[in-house]
Amino acid sequence: MSFLRRRSSATPAGPDFDVLAMDPGDWPGNLGAGLLPAPDGSCQGVFLRYDLFGGRGPAMIIGNLPEGSSAREVAEGEIPFEVGQLLLALENDEEVTVVDTEDIPVMQGDNLLIVRRLKLSESRISCVQFDRSDNVLVTIAAWDRPITDDLYALLKPLPPELFQQA
Repeated sequence: MSFLRRRSSATPAGPDFDVLAMDPGDWPGNLGAGLLPAPDGSCQGVFLRYDLFGGRGPAMIIGNLPEGSSAREVAEGEIPFEVGQLLLALENDEEVTVVDTEDIPVMQGDNLLIVRRLKLSESRISCVQFDRSDNVLVTIAAWDRPITDDLYALLKPLPPELFQQA
């Protein structure tokens, strides 16, 4: 995805990479964002939590983790960071594991994505991952709804100022 690029700054107050997600204005609920800081203050990832109105709980978490982020390091069969965040938000302490993966080609505009679908031991969680051209890993975890190819068309880079810390 050529439109995704790294930004540079001396001391980042937020991510030094574009965040690929759904525009908050396109979502009929509340959006929360979290930054994963490294000991040096740099941003090691961003995850967005999309909650539904009416207190029905989180529906989706989208994570953007750059190369070198410790949150990307998971052992065989372990769940991605974003699935863990979804389970925490749902106050679900059930042990969940990855039982299978499948690579699927998907078009996003003019870009071909190789999407990795993760099958989890908790069947109500849908999870997909793909690597961007700037080596940022995008993971989408959804509760009780499938992730369809239509979702990829809604993903776009969000303005960096959304994630700046004061």
